[in-house]
Amino acid sequence: MNNEIQNLKPECIWRNFYKLTQVPRPSGHLEKIQQFLLDFAQQAGVYAVKDPAGNIHMRKPATPGMENRKGIILQAHMDMVPQKTPESTHNFETDPIEPWIDGEWVKARGTTLGADNGLGVASIMAIMEDKTLKHGPIDALITADEETGMYGANDLPEGELQGDILLNLDSEHWGKFVIGSAGGIDVTATLDYKEVDTDPEDAAVRVTVKGLRGGHSGLEINEGRGNANKLLVQIVREAIEELDARLASWHGGNMRNAIPFKAEAVLTLPKDNLPELAQQLDEWRATFNDEFKLIEPQGIEVLCEKAELPKTEVPEEIQDNLVDAIFACHDGVVRYIPAYPNVVETSSNLAIIDIEAGHAAIKILARSSREDMKDYIVGTLQSCFSMAGMKVETAGSYGGWDPNPQSEVLHLLLKEYKELFGQDGIIQVDHAGLECSVILGKYPHLDVVSLGPTMKSPHTTTERALIATVAPFWQLLKKTLEDVPEK
Repeated sequence: MNNEIQNLKPECIWRNFYKLTQVPRPSGHLEKIQQFLLDFAQQAGVYAVKDPAGNIHMRKPATPGMENRKGIILQAHMDMVPQKTPESTHNFETDPIEPWIDGEWVKARGTTLGADNGLGVASIMAIMEDKTLKHGPIDALITADEETGMYGANDLPEGELQGDILLNLDSEHWGKFVIGSAGGIDVTATLDYKEVDTDPEDAAVRVTVKGLRGGHSGLEINEGRGNANKLLVQIVREAIEELDARLASWHGGNMRNAIPFKAEAVLTLPKDNLPELAQQLDEWRATFNDEFKLIEPQGIEVLCEKAELPKTEVPEEIQDNLVDAIFACHDGVVRYIPAYPNVVETSSNLAIIDIEAGHAAIKILARSSREDMKDYIVGTLQSCFSMAGMKVETAGSYGGWDPNPQSEVLHLLLKEYKELFGQDGIIQVDHAGLECSVILGKYPHLDVVSLGPTMKSPHTTTERALIATVAPFWQLLKKTLEDVPEK
């Protein structure tokens, strides 16, 4: 039964998380989850409002006698990344997620699970409805469209939040307390072109690269996972150079912050060259699987299928410029933080490519914990695509979150963690972007730490939550609320 996760402990979090999985909430389509959260707050008897940015803001008064404690703001985001397996028929705008228990993990059938950041939202719901907890004044901020550009946080009205401490519940490693994160920016290159007629004597094929792990472009960019767009461009470039192939269309990736696990291109070429193309694809398949055998052990698929001959294709000069730009575009880690050589400082993710019907669009998410290096990687991307005659624009820029090792709430969390579990917590700076930096820009007085239970492979269909970490996370959260210092 899909609802078996409701029997897991702590029941208050897993029950609410299961309810969240039944409400469609992909980024950009949040009407149902917003209404669900408002209805929940009404049933729980707490104040709630949807602000002009689409965020849901809840407020719960202090337990009697604790009104003089510092106010805490609990923060998570309501949207989830909509990824599914090729065989899945799931509709993220209408269908519930199907969670299930696989040993020590909770997973979803054929889709992302939405534990990022559903477990954070479920924890907020558990706190809001629990009448037995001891705490000072609590605000809750559940933001909209974090995954597609942090729009809810960016448009958060100033003066809305009341509190001194922000606990962001959007981290994925239990026992690690995040006190800093990278900034990011979306880079989009576009080009309109006039299509040309295909040669009616040519054949058409659809070449697909798939079976990659994909992954979170912040948390897992350091692992060197294969990017389907970057693998496919090697195939396309060789086919153009050696087999007189022409590009008709290209579609790869679907989320700016997810490493693309699938990409496909429709090529036209002389029929006599089809056997040689098949041989090239066999060689590329072997090369890719040898190159990534320790990183993509499940095996990379390179497929070639007969396609209906399109009426038009990309003009040859435009095609060559586009393919060269994709080939040259930087993807992956640019630099590690010199003082922390295991932490990524700057990276870029060649996330989405769509070329068809006279329009080309290439989208990259660049990240860095240094503004000058963020400017540098944006400049390299602009140069790369400008040389191909493309228009390059940036949007959704957000700054990094500067670490504060002297944070009062950090030291409280570390103290409570050691007392509860007998081991030291780990202080961490993440390469993944968190909304903390954006919120701090509007509320600079806040003392901020991010924490959460353990999750693996968010933004992919293998996303999973480690069951054993949710109960201690809940235990620490409750104890911290109880022990928040006085104002």
